[in-house]
Amino acid sequence: MTAREKFATQADPALLAQMRELAKTEGRQFQSLVEDAFRTYLAGKQGERPRENVMAHFRDSVRRNAELYKRLAK
Repeated sequence: MTAREKFATQADPALLAQMRELAKTEGRQFQSLVEDAFRTYLAGKQGERPRENVMAHFRDSVRRNAELYKRLAK
């Protein structure tokens, strides 16, 4: 069995009611649903930020090709 750590937080009552209803509908424990929500949120955030070296190349490209981009936008 995986170790669990208790924590306390607050949430909008309507949101909590929806989460509890979903857990009930799916026949799951509320904590299982919350953990899935955490995982989904974190997975989405991991791919959100490009690496700094990629952004540096992008900024350099924008700088070098600014005039071309202006012409293409017309």
